[in-house]
Amino acid sequence: MIDTGSFARLLCDWCLEVAEGQQVMIVSTMLAEPLIVALHDAVLERGAWPLLRLTPPELEERFYAAAGDPQLDSFPPLELAEVGSTDAWLRVRAPANTRALAGVDPERLRRVAATRAPITEARLRKRWSATIWPTAALAQEAGMSEREYELFVERALFLDRPDPVAAWRELGEQQEELVQLLSRAREVRIEADGTDLRLRVDGRRWINSDGKRNMPSGEVFTGPLEESATGTVRFTVPTASHGVDVEGVTLTFAGGEVVAARAERGEEYLKSALATDPGARRLGELGIGTNAGIDRSTGSTLLDEKIAGTVHLALGRSYPETGGTNASALHWDLICDLRDGGGLTVDGELLDLPGFSGL
Repeated sequence: MIDTGSFARLLCDWCLEVAEGQQVMIVSTMLAEPLIVALHDAVLERGAWPLLRLTPPELEERFYAAAGDPQLDSFPPLELAEVGSTDAWLRVRAPANTRALAGVDPERLRRVAATRAPITEARLRKRWSATIWPTAALAQEAGMSEREYELFVERALFLDRPDPVAAWRELGEQQEELVQLLSRAREVRIEADGTDLRLRVDGRRWINSDGKRNMPSGEVFTGPLEESATGTVRFTVPTASHGVDVEGVTLTFAGGEVVAARAERGEEYLKSALATDPGARRLGELGIGTNAGIDRSTGSTLLDEKIAGTVHLALGRSYPETGGTNASALHWDLICDLRDGGGLTVDGELLDLPGFSGL
């Protein structure tokens, strides 16, 4: 099993920077109990307050099955007040069934996402992080045994290194060189089989995602100019958003907006997501994966979007720190694998990165 003490120290010291007197909210299912116990103790050791929000893993599915219109179209004020009072917030993904929401009407999912946007925005203004705890369901989703998956996640987190914090600091330094290069860029072009998409990024800030927010991480990202996306992109890595399998997504953009969309699987969900609100048809993020410890897709976007040799684009909400202004209740990362015959050019020059095969 993953060393929970090392994992908790990494989350507290590198990701959340827990300090004395802070209130730290930790949200997960009961399946993550070994890590949650270690986090509880680690937060207390730093003189802070752990606020634990643990639920049986089936509650999310039961909510969508039982909630009436008032609960779909509003939220309890106490939840917003609670988020506003905390200093740091951590979500640990630990599902019992990755397909638990597959049968939920996409319209119900859309309504809840739109209604709870104020809570989401309040969390993003805090020190926040998201991570993953290996469960049998995640291992099955990845097509691995439970032990094999634990070892995979351990490598992705750099917990197999003598000093995980030092390893993340080293990756951050490497990524900073890439950030400096991209900060001078005007146009990014993504090319692969079925893909030729141009994006403007001039004036936008590139973020060095070195594990502070997502753990594991390993990417640099920005918010492209909202009206710049032109062309077509085919996303070759499957996704299971809210437990719904979506594969073979192809989007065509003009003037920054999706003008045509299709999916080989899960097209109804795709169309519903695009209808979330006006901002859902525009891009809020362009990211480049750099984590060599993640070498295959697993069905978990938190991991898959960091694969070295991939790019991902998010429909919907921008991260304000990039300079992006697109507003939406949706933020859905879709991944394009460039490791076999794809490439990324910046102002006409091929970007030479580990994992990228080139054109």
